[in-house]
Amino acid sequence: MSPRVGEALRRTFAAARTSRNFRLYLVGQVVSAAGTWMNFTASSWLVLQLSGSGTAIGINAALAFGPVLVLAPWSGAIADRHDRRRILTVTQAALGLIALATFTLIITGAANLTLVYALSLAGGVVTAFDNPTRQSFYVEMVGERALANAVSLNSAAFTGARIVGPAVAGLLISTVGIAWPFLVDGLSYLAVIAALLAMRPEEMHPQARSTERGRRLLEGLRYVWSTPGLRRPLVVLAVVFTVSFQFMVLIPLLTERVFHEGAEVFGSLSAVAGLGSFVGALVMAHRNARPSLAELGGLAVAFGVGLLFVAVAPSLPVAVALMVPLGFVTMGFMITGNTMLQLNARPDARGRVMALYGAVFLGSTPIGSLAIGWFAEHVGVRAGFALAGVVACLTGLVVVGGAPASSGARLRRDRSVGATSQTAPGGRPGAAGAGPTARRRAPTEGTAGPSRRRSERIRGEGGAPGRVGAGTGRPGGWPPSRGGEPP
Repeated sequence: MSPRVGEALRRTFAAARTSRNFRLYLVGQVVSAAGTWMNFTASSWLVLQLSGSGTAIGINAALAFGPVLVLAPWSGAIADRHDRRRILTVTQAALGLIALATFTLIITGAANLTLVYALSLAGGVVTAFDNPTRQSFYVEMVGERALANAVSLNSAAFTGARIVGPAVAGLLISTVGIAWPFLVDGLSYLAVIAALLAMRPEEMHPQARSTERGRRLLEGLRYVWSTPGLRRPLVVLAVVFTVSFQFMVLIPLLTERVFHEGAEVFGSLSAVAGLGSFVGALVMAHRNARPSLAELGGLAVAFGVGLLFVAVAPSLPVAVALMVPLGFVTMGFMITGNTMLQLNARPDARGRVMALYGAVFLGSTPIGSLAIGWFAEHVGVRAGFALAGVVACLTGLVVVGGAPASSGARLRRDRSVGATSQTAPGGRPGAAGAGPTARRRAPTEGTAGPSRRRSERIRGEGGAPGRVGAGTGRPGGWPPSRGGEPP
């Protein structure tokens, strides 16, 4: 192996190479994510077969992701206050049980649309608490300096599984029946749970924990809105996620109504898009640079153009080929937005910031999926792709035209989340009367220690571009997703 290739591999897999805890998590995520994609593929096909309606697919997606939007303030606050590894162990076990319950209903012949909707809603409630916890857990495993690389590698694992998961699900559906992808998914959660239990707490990177409760939840929202480096990318993500990212609802309709094919082709289309996303995640992991708002806007434009090309694809082979670049820019957009929010957020508010990211990524689905499903049902599937593409292009053009040109970020001290936060050794929340050790580990606003000052040096108002960390290209200091992704 040449030195240049070796250096490229070291840069690309830096977080996995230096953190045992993250390596364990990544291996578990690869196994579990394959099951998740099988579930996602089978769920869409199951609802379509039970109802024959594109609107029903949108309703199912709304029930699955609606709780993320409704519960975001509370779930983010819980992620900021409690042990995230324990929360993830519980939520992953619950999601596995829901998948096994779906398998049981189908295999016994008891499945109907109402029960499928009910299980989707239950999964949505669990996901509402799983998502912000998982997104803000990366920095505890690898620290801020390797955060962008960890987010990208987790996204690569999730989208790499997307190459296999949908194709296997389509094969299982067409050969042994639609129940079996749900069984595989339910069992796959054991891999993540085993990885979480095997982690070494002493190798974690403790983060400041919030002590805020009920009445302070809205202060987290005010903090995000008053911080341009968080507000601007979050608005862009909200618009594109709400409309353009709902193209996944259109893929089963494109398969059946435009190209007149079955579950196997549907799985193949999703898998090919996953190949593009996998490559995109690896490219972002190797690049590992601090993203800018202009970069986020440019990726939105590229994403919109890809959707417009799919809208006019004259044949199935052309549509399959277009899914590769579409998946590439989709993943680039997601990782860029995710990383901007995590690096610009205060450690003691990161859970709430990522809960809002989950709200616009997953929680926007109830609105967007219903709208795009209805639009495709009454206007046309190709028109649905075109609408999604136009919205992404216009949003990206507005962002690129108005993004700050300066690469030097004006320093900002974010004081909007006012409660004192302390972290006890091992990363557990400290009590209000914690001793000197806890106070030294997590300085409060009035006692900014070295780690606090370092985080302030890398935080700017507009998420300005630029590499931090001489000689490494790592951001100072994904995926979250659920690396991006369906959860």
